Amino acid sequence: MIDFNNASFLKLKSVPNQTFAQMITPILVQGESIISTYQSIRDGVVFTNRRIIAINVQGITGKKKDFTSMPYSKIQVFSVETAGTFDLDSELELWFSGVGKVKFEFTANCNVSEICNFISQHVLN
Repeated sequence: MIDFNNASFLKLKSVPNQTFAQMITPILVQGESIISTYQSIRDGVVFTNRRIIAINVQGITGKKKDFTSMPYSKIQVFSVETAGTFDLDSELELWFSGVGKVKFEFTANCNVSEICNFISQHVLN
């Protein structure tokens, strides 16, 4: 499980949805589909139409994995910082009811505004 006191996923880059599809398909519910997928060196974050799934690859071989499910319905507040001239990374911070904050840092080529819009549609409805 994510340590919500120190939850941070850094240097996430956009990757094809198939990257983690085989891993997470068994935990998806009926009608749930992958919207976008991001990966750091080994870890990943998958945005579905119902939740965010953080994948923490553990151990030397990477066979052990931790999956944390964060439903959009539990997001209380979120903040987006877009890339600038010198700071090319974008950041998304999410505060979840009862557990705390998670921070995602995306590389310059990721459209964090699109992610923000998608989350807004789920949180504000």
